[in-house]
Amino acid sequence: MSLQCGIVGLPNVGKSTLFNCLSNAKAQAANFPFCTIEPNVGVITVPDERLTKLAELVHPGRIVPTTVEIVDIAGLVKGASKGEGLGNQFLANIRETDAILHVLRCFDNDNVVHVDGSVDPVRDKEIIDTELQIKDLETIENRIKRVEKIAQVGGDKNAKIEYEVLLAYKDALSRGKSARSVTFETKEQQQAAKNLFLLTAKPVLYVCNVDEAGAATGNHYVEKVKEAVADEHADVIILAAKTEADIAELETYEERQMFLEDAGLTESGCNRLVKAAYALLNLETFITAGEMEVKAWTYRKGWKAPQCAGVIHTDFEKGFIRAEVIKYEDYIKYGSEAAVREAGKLGIEGKEYVVQDGDIMHFRFNV
Repeated sequence: MSLQCGIVGLPNVGKSTLFNCLSNAKAQAANFPFCTIEPNVGVITVPDERLTKLAELVHPGRIVPTTVEIVDIAGLVKGASKGEGLGNQFLANIRETDAILHVLRCFDNDNVVHVDGSVDPVRDKEIIDTELQIKDLETIENRIKRVEKIAQVGGDKNAKIEYEVLLAYKDALSRGKSARSVTFETKEQQQAAKNLFLLTAKPVLYVCNVDEAGAATGNHYVEKVKEAVADEHADVIILAAKTEADIAELETYEERQMFLEDAGLTESGCNRLVKAAYALLNLETFITAGEMEVKAWTYRKGWKAPQCAGVIHTDFEKGFIRAEVIKYEDYIKYGSEAAVREAGKLGIEGKEYVVQDGDIMHFRFNV
């Protein structure tokens, strides 16, 4: 399942530094705008401590974690919706992603130039929001011209539903609200909304890039961001990209843990960000565990057992018979699959079973 989160923000807010920490790729991190011209793509391992604990019990040949793709996209400036800076390219690249990691500069440093001359993360957020909203409004207005007459005078039910959705979006965008702030009740409306592929409808996670002093608790800039996004369907994460870069350079696990403890952290910001990005994409993990490997598999939250079986192989879904399910906590408690069976904790589930995050699955099928 190839899904992408795009890292976006104004120039010089720490996007490429963060991307380098996440992926160990070599995106150019320089103190001037537009140092990332082409979007850099990194395939990032999703940290999952459950795999390690299972491996201690199963002793597999290998551990295979799941991944998510992170894209570092060129910095955007005011006027991007009209082609300013690298605007057109930025907007095209972000349209291809499934979710947005919006990096905001929440630190003071006279040696790092700010494109607008001062540090104000709420203003920076609003600049990008406005540019994306302008582009979405342009998309909506063009679409309205195409379907308005059909919806008003014709008998096309789908056109009428789409027209209702378009008007709702136009109203919100005209008032400076993002498309994600609009909710629809019926499945038909939700599908029509999804088919528009609006930039501001994508789920977003705000990443507050702070200095080392604010890595654990944040600062006054972060509080302003939280206040500004309080009514959005979005989360806020605090991360010190420069500190993360320093941690990434340490060679041993013990050294990295000592660094984290000194900074007042229990887990690196990169780990927290990757987990948050995974959740932002509405993804969860089921696990297969055997002597050959302990492996994490990605699925959409809410999927049923046959769909998850299809993640492993399409034949598993086509010929699905049943799923044998062990809850992660039970596997850890009893120590082996055999012990779980003996305790009567192995579940036999059919086609309607909704898979839960962390389920250890074995699929029975016949093709």
